[in-house]
Amino acid sequence: MPQACTLPTAEQPLRVAEFDALFADALLDVDRQEPGRVRLVLDRAAKERARTLAERETACCSCFAFTFHADEPERLLLDISAPAEHATVAEALVARAETARAGS
Repeated sequence: MPQACTLPTAEQPLRVAEFDALFADALLDVDRQEPGRVRLVLDRAAKERARTLAERETACCSCFAFTFHADEPERLLLDISAPAEHATVAEALVARAETARAGS
């Protein structure tokens, strides 16, 4: 499986907008664990939306790994990781999440 994004360039801004909307609507916290690894805390009501988006992202950008956990009834933990050579892409996603969180 390739370790690169195969999403057509024209569709990339749409996917970014979907992540931005998810973060704006459901992000509760950001926990930077190390370069290329982050844990996002989401409102559990966004579970299906987040899972669908993560599945679609993994299908075109196999360098990302998304893992979901529930820690409390109203919270969903989303762990995102990428190998070292793609850590900057993961960091860009984290920066978008933090920007959305700061704006809410």
